[in-house]
Amino acid sequence: MASSAKDELFAVYLERRQALVRSFAARTGSTDRAEDVVQDIYVRLQALTEASAAEVQNPVAFLYRIGGNLVLDGVRQGKRTIARDQAWTETSGAVVGGMSVVDQPSPEDAAWARLKLDQVSRALEDVAPKARQAFRLHRLDGLTHAQIAERLGVSTSSVEKYLSGVLARLLKEVGWP
Repeated sequence: MASSAKDELFAVYLERRQALVRSFAARTGSTDRAEDVVQDIYVRLQALTEASAAEVQNPVAFLYRIGGNLVLDGVRQGKRTIARDQAWTETSGAVVGGMSVVDQPSPEDAAWARLKLDQVSRALEDVAPKARQAFRLHRLDGLTHAQIAERLGVSTSSVEKYLSGVLARLLKEVGWP
């Protein structure tokens, strides 16, 4: 029984698969992306009709042309994605430290944060003043234990005791996270 044109294309595909991966890895800079391209070539071959497959004069060139078009489509999609993300950032976000951030949290996140802040504030009301101050200096101002000890006029071990006591209280009253 004679093989069909699609069967011949698949035979060439299987024979050249590793060469296709190497070629597209060199073009894309990624073996994983190349594997995706070669897999997409297979999907395109599956979609061909027998009549379309019969029109292919040079199967190897045909496979590389499909792959080249897929790589080009990927580049174009990447550019569209970058442009879309950039436009979104310009209209609804900001860049802090080179990272894109949203100006406002979602309503759910904002409500959760307010709830947690209220719980933390209530828990800190009954903490000794030096312990509360040590906690704020450490968590809000980012000072080290030694810097806090110097500022409060106490030992570093006292600062550690203050902070561990406040954290234990917060964990008990507010929970995690």
